[in-house]
Formats: sequence, structure tokens, C-alpha cells
Amino acid sequence: MSVLDITPLSPAIGAVVDGVQLSEPLSDANRDALNDALLRHQVLFFRNQPVTPTQQRDFARQFGDLHIHPIYPNVPDTPQILVLDTHADNLPDNDNWHTDVTFITTPPLGAVLAAKTLPPTGGDTLWSSGTAAFDALSPRLQALLDGLTATHDFAKSFPASRHAISEAGRAQWEATRARHPPLSHPVIRTHPVTGRKALFVNEGFTLRINELPPRESEALLAFLYAHVARPEFTVRWRWQVNDVAFWDNRVTQHYAVADYLPARRVMHRATILGDAPF
Repeated sequence: MSVLDITPLSPAIGAVVDGVQLSEPLSDANRDALNDALLRHQVLFFRNQPVTPTQQRDFARQFGDLHIHPIYPNVPDTPQILVLDTHADNLPDNDNWHTDVTFITTPPLGAVLAAKTLPPTGGDTLWSSGTAAFDALSPRLQALLDGLTATHDFAKSFPASRHAISEAGRAQWEATRARHPPLSHPVIRTHPVTGRKALFVNEGFTLRINELPPRESEALLAFLYAHVARPEFTVRWRWQVNDVAFWDNRVTQHYAVADYLPARRVMHRATILGDAPF
């Protein structure tokens, strides 16, 4: 029987988990309990978890195969752990509502984020529930959106103007562009385990709704981006060093608040591969 203590943070999304050390292999009972909690609460928070990159990788691997990011730097000898090191000379680029890596055919199931270096104040992250946002739409708008598709493009969040400045950066960016051309996903995604429907367009990577004229697509996406950010669908986490967050990337979006410059913020992320949205 699991010994985890799970405390919900809001009706829509978020819970704090106590009673487990992420640096150690999970028992079958605790792995199942964490998976069930993830499905229910969509983002889980753990305090006082001083995991090494290898331990973080191994924890994440217990939930699926891991992704290696084509643009962000990673930890030497542990390429499955990407490094988000932001400061005055490397400005944040995650201060928008986004779902990670929706520019691939099988976007991530989830991600595990560990806080390593934090500013004196600020640097919080918010998550939003795509299922709560979908449920709050009118039945007629739900019916309109269900069946539409949208184009996602890595270059929207990783523009050449930032990531292709040096010769090496240009080569890396062009190789990524060649491997990851724009692709389409459903506007409304069905969770493969719970069966719940969720909004699956995000400001970070979505370009347009394919079946609508440009002006209608632009207007509808603007509404959906604003809608998903409504406070009642969100949770805000004030980081402490060695905090870890584990979220269901299939039905959430998140926003890293960029209010701490010129201070430095360093986070490590492991990204768990998922399946094709439907």
C-alpha cells in the first residue's frame, strides 16, 4: 500500500506530494500512486528533492522513454536532462503559455522539472488545466472545436533570429528545421488514459487552425489563449531550491514568469515521450 501524502492545491489542477524520495527507485505501489495522482491532479509538486541529473533521468524513465531536445543545451553525459539557464545574457523564452514540444508527432506525455538555482524573488511557474478549460466552454463551441486541427511549428518558440546567430547555432537550427517541419494536431485532444477532452492549442507553438480562414483562426486562437489562462483553471508554484514538478503534458500548459532579471534561474528538465494526439 502506498504511503504517499497527496494534498490538492485547487479544484482544477495541482497537488503537493510527500512521503517519497525521487532520488531512489519507486516501488510499484508508489509508481502507480504517482501515476494515478498525475492523472487526477495533472501537475504534482515535491519539496526537498535534491536529485542529481542521473537520478532525475532515472525517475522520469520509470514513466516512459525520454526525449532529447534538439535546441536547448543539456547536462554533459546526461543528454536526457536539458538545462534552462536564464539570466541577463540569456533571456527567458518560456514566458508564454505553452505545452512542451508539440512540434513533434508524439508530443511528450509529461515532464519533470527540478529547481537548481533561483533568483532572490520571482521566477514562479504557472500551470493551466486544458481539461478544465475545455469543460468550461459552451457545448456549441466545444462541438465546433472538436474535429478541427491546428498547425504547430517549432520555429515559433525557437526563431532563427535567436537560435541561429552563430555558425554552429545556424547548423543546429537548420538541422532541426529539416527534421521537424510544421505538422498538425487536433485542436481538442482526448486523453489516452482518462478519455477526457482538453484544449490542445498553445501560444508557444500553434500557428493557425487549418480549417478556418486566417482572420477567423486568429480570432478564435486569441480567445482560446486568453481562456486557458483564466485563474480558475490554473495553479501557481513558488519555487524553492530542490523543488521538483511533474506534470501531464498531454492536457496542460505552463508559463514561466520572467520577472527576476538580471538575477539567474537554472532549472533541469527531463521530458517523457508520449503518443500521437487524437
